[in-house]
Amino acid sequence: MVTTNTSNPAISLRAARTSDVHAIKELVAPLAEKRILISKESVTYFEAIQEFLIAEVDGKIVGCGALHIMWEDLAEIRTLATDDGWRGHGVGRALVDQLLANAQELGVGRVFCLTFEVDFFLRNGFAVMADQSVVDPAVYSELLRSADEGIAEFLDLARVKPNTLGNTRMIRTLPALPAGNSPG
Repeated sequence: MVTTNTSNPAISLRAARTSDVHAIKELVAPLAEKRILISKESVTYFEAIQEFLIAEVDGKIVGCGALHIMWEDLAEIRTLATDDGWRGHGVGRALVDQLLANAQELGVGRVFCLTFEVDFFLRNGFAVMADQSVVDPAVYSELLRSADEGIAEFLDLARVKPNTLGNTRMIRTLPALPAGNSPG
C-alpha cells in the first residue's frame, strides 16, 4: 500500500517492512525517554510489523503508527510517533487518517487510543472516553485472556497501571462502509 497525503504531497505512506524496525525504535526512543510512549523490545516490533504504517519524505522515515485489532469492532492506534523535525507538518494526521481508513476497511467500528496528546486526537475526531466500559462483560472476559500488554493497558489492569498513569483514553466511532465499498 502506497498512499500520498494530498494536504502535504511530500509525505508518502506505506506498509512497514522488517527493515524498518530500527527506524521505528529510533522514532520511539525520544518519546519513551519523555514517558510519552513505552519503549519495546525489537522482537515486539517484528511480531507486529504488519500492523505498522511508515511515513516517508524523500525516502526518509519521518513517522510511524500501528493499528492493532482488539476485537470484532474495536481497534487501537498504537506507537504513533513523528520525527521531532516533522511535528506540525501533517505526518501524524496522515498516519491517523490512513490507520482509520484501514480500520474501517477491516470492518472495525471504533478506534481507541491511550494518549498524552489529547488535543491532537481531539482535532482528529476522537473524544475522551466518558464511559470506561467500552466492551461488554463477556468481551472483557475474553480480552483478559490476551497476553498483549496493550490490551492489558486498555483494560486498565493493575499490573500495567504504571505504564498508563496520566494517559487519557480516547475513542472515535467510524461510519460503516456500504457493502462492496472501500475507503479511498
